[in-house]
Amino acid sequence: MAITKILTINDSGVKFSGKHLEQAVSYILDREKTQGGRLVTGINCQPGKAYEQMAATKRKYGKTDKRQGYHLIISFEAGEVRPDTAFEIIRKFVEEYLGQEYEAVLAVHDNTAHVHGHIIFNSVNYQNGRKYRYEKGDWAKKIQPITNRLCREYGLSTIEIEEHGRKRNEGYKDWNEFRDGKFIWRDMIQRDVDACIMQAESFEEFLDLMVEKEYDIKQNKYLAVKPKGMQRFCRCKSLGEDYTEERIRERIRMESLETYAKRNREQNPHTIEPPGDEFLRRTKLTGIQKTYYAKICRLRHLERLPYSKAWEYREEIRKMQEVHEKYLFLVKNGIHSLTELAAARDNLKEKAAECGKERRELYREKRQMAPLFSVADKMMELAPAEKSYQAGDEFFEKEHLRYRALEGQLRSEGYSLEETEMLRKKYKDKGSGIYERQREIRKRLKMAGEMITEFTESLERARDRQEEKTEQEMSRNSRSQE
Repeated sequence: MAITKILTINDSGVKFSGKHLEQAVSYILDREKTQGGRLVTGINCQPGKAYEQMAATKRKYGKTDKRQGYHLIISFEAGEVRPDTAFEIIRKFVEEYLGQEYEAVLAVHDNTAHVHGHIIFNSVNYQNGRKYRYEKGDWAKKIQPITNRLCREYGLSTIEIEEHGRKRNEGYKDWNEFRDGKFIWRDMIQRDVDACIMQAESFEEFLDLMVEKEYDIKQNKYLAVKPKGMQRFCRCKSLGEDYTEERIRERIRMESLETYAKRNREQNPHTIEPPGDEFLRRTKLTGIQKTYYAKICRLRHLERLPYSKAWEYREEIRKMQEVHEKYLFLVKNGIHSLTELAAARDNLKEKAAECGKERRELYREKRQMAPLFSVADKMMELAPAEKSYQAGDEFFEKEHLRYRALEGQLRSEGYSLEETEMLRKKYKDKGSGIYERQREIRKRLKMAGEMITEFTESLERARDRQEEKTEQEMSRNSRSQE
């Protein structure tokens, strides 16, 4: 199995704009990582002069700034492929994906547990001067499919791009967030660190317990960990002030299950626990509510799975959260039937229309005030010069006179500069409030629509099953009568 990742190489922001591109080329050509340079080649350029040739192409077409190049990384499963085979696959990938249009240098590194390849290519097409454009969805539509096909040709396993419910057109960014996203990792790492702290008698034992949970540990200036399935190390201090190495050592000495629970409640005072069996005994669930609570119960097996393996069932966690949100929507709004749900959807449609109308009226009012805001903007631009003039610098007399004239325009409308800025802020805050309310209504409207579709389809399936059962019974009765 091989995973392809694409990174951008940007302008360094200094006089030497190609600094990052040159460093990237130099990094992948490291002879110690490429069997003395044997696992290196160039496409449309010479590896040893790759950067110089790419820079010459940029100068030729006058495109030496902004995006400098792209860095593709193809990582194989540990022990699945030999370096020479990986080199052939990556070379074929470059020839197919980039063809004869871009200068590229590629190299295979075999200095880690898993063989991986690097491809650096110029952002400028050396034939016509056009810049390469990565469009949303290219990873799923073009890049990974080529890698998958080449892997199949060599008898290697592949990634199912639609696996875990991911659609092909959702793009590389979404896929990368799925693999390295904050959705799972941050919470997972915190929980595992907390668990090991409570079990450990010393910092060394804490590290051993983390290793037992299949974490890689890195102790340099900062303590960093990497669970299985994550692509990069995470510095523990980034999880919060309770996760620095110094604080972890202190917590090992002091913390117990009771103190941890108390601290967790203090940090998350608004956490709402899902309703348990006791809640069900006191509150009767009927109709649609019962249906969605049953879905939650079917998904509750996730709570018994090891949290350090959460990356393997991330999609199920997402589904459980969706079902739980729908269940709470039904309970909070007292919805028990399809008819009540349809009525709630119609009500939300009306509220969404009201928000739209309110927003349009606000924009209309704001457009009427646009001349005032324009005067205020000009005054703000002249404010430094006006301040200098007031301090005694007569060089800015012309700006001072302009400032006073603009100030007079505002006064004629009954406003000062401060009042105009307060009015501008008022419109901005009101617009933000309407937008947030509208977004929440749309979210609930979508949720109601999904539940109506799900429940209607469920009723149709139940009806079909009943009809099929009736037909089978009639058929059996007919045969028995014969």
